[in-house]
Amino acid sequence: MRLEDLPHAHLLQRHTGPLRPDARYDTVHFDGLALTGQFGGAHFLECAFTGVRVEESRLRRAGFNEVWMSGGRMVGVDLAESEWQDSEVDSTVLAGISAYGSAIRRTVFRRCKLEAVNLRGAVLRDVVFEDCLLRDVDLSDAKLTDVSFPGSTLDEVRLRGAALKGADLRTAASLGLPDGHLGLRGAVISTAQLLDLAPQFAHALGITVKD
Repeated sequence: MRLEDLPHAHLLQRHTGPLRPDARYDTVHFDGLALTGQFGGAHFLECAFTGVRVEESRLRRAGFNEVWMSGGRMVGVDLAESEWQDSEVDSTVLAGISAYGSAIRRTVFRRCKLEAVNLRGAVLRDVVFEDCLLRDVDLSDAKLTDVSFPGSTLDEVRLRGAALKGADLRTAASLGLPDGHLGLRGAVISTAQLLDLAPQFAHALGITVKD
């Protein structure tokens, strides 16, 4: 998708200056900005972010509804208890993010890099990670419903204590799950993935395999 393809593209107005905590932004275009500060509780409706860098900032309990992000970076950002709905995040780097307790619904992450992202206890429903790299992502105690990972690489993704329902891992490029079988109940995996995970399942069941 391109900026001009957004259904509300003709309504977007360019934003200048800092963000404000608890403010509401409706049909605003944030372009090429470098943002740092305390923006907790801000809400974004039908907004677009292009080439925006957000570093060492606080966006706790922020809301993102029908938001489109492309080509940006979020580094060291506090997004705990934030809410995302009907949004798309494309070609964006998210590193050192605290997003525990967040609610993410009907949102697509495409060609993104997620590294050292804390999503403990988050609720994800109808979320797609397409062609992404998820490295050191903590989904412990999270709830994943109808979440898929087509073409994505999972490297050190923790699912201990997670509740999965219809979570589809079959089309993931690779599964790097340090918790092994823990947290996979309710997931859908392929036969090849099952064979790859077989040693971990055997170890967990106390089975010794010898030929």
